[in-house]
Amino acid sequence: MDGESIRLTRSVVLPTNEIELRFSRSSGPGGQHAQKSETRVEAVFDVEASSALTDAQKRRVVSRLGPVVRAVAQDERSQARNRELAVERLVEQLREALRVPRKRVATAPTQASKERRLQEKRRRSEVKRLRRGPMDS
Repeated sequence: MDGESIRLTRSVVLPTNEIELRFSRSSGPGGQHAQKSETRVEAVFDVEASSALTDAQKRRVVSRLGPVVRAVAQDERSQARNRELAVERLVEQLREALRVPRKRVATAPTQASKERRLQEKRRRSEVKRLRRGPMDS
């Protein structure tokens, strides 16, 4: 895992050695296997210390996730599978934090949508008029 890298976006490639993995015993029931083996995995990524991110990207991630990003996995009995899950979750968090929201382009309502709105207003007005009693005129 040390020599590999993970592609976060088209421009960002994260070396796996920047992700620290911590192992501990998983919580919950599970008998002898769970009591003895350290299958819970916590993937930790220090944003400030990363060489893969630019300063602007670091600011974006820190503002959305904080200076240290963590992901935990203890779903499976296997430490290897939990390691994969924790790294996947961490990468997904980083991808979402790096995503730049598109600016909304304001558009004018179409003629048909204006007509539908006015038609609905007329229909509602008619319904309310018919509800009125003879004394409300």
